[in-house]
Amino acid sequence: MPYVKYNVDGAVVAVSEVPLPDFAEVSADDEGMVNFIASCYSRDAIGQTDLGFIRVVEDVVELLMDKNIILFTELPPAAQKKMLERQRLRNALQGSLDLINDDANV
Repeated sequence: MPYVKYNVDGAVVAVSEVPLPDFAEVSADDEGMVNFIASCYSRDAIGQTDLGFIRVVEDVVELLMDKNIILFTELPPAAQKKMLERQRLRNALQGSLDLINDDANV
């Protein structure tokens, strides 16, 4: 049986497979627990799409700069800093992900 922890308003704030202090045993189809788990999955799904969308926005900004539609210096300083940091990280990863050694005798 699953165990849940409630907040002062009676909403489920945590779920456990094992009994823990301040957790109550509930049925597997407990509505509060089911809603809590569903909301956790929804937040995770949104977070995963956010990560992919960040890359899309980054690529669009770079495309606009390549076409001289916007200038890097027109971006707010915080955005410039983030763009430079992402560029640095991507360049560092690019070399580390070289899985095929061009010098190898095949």
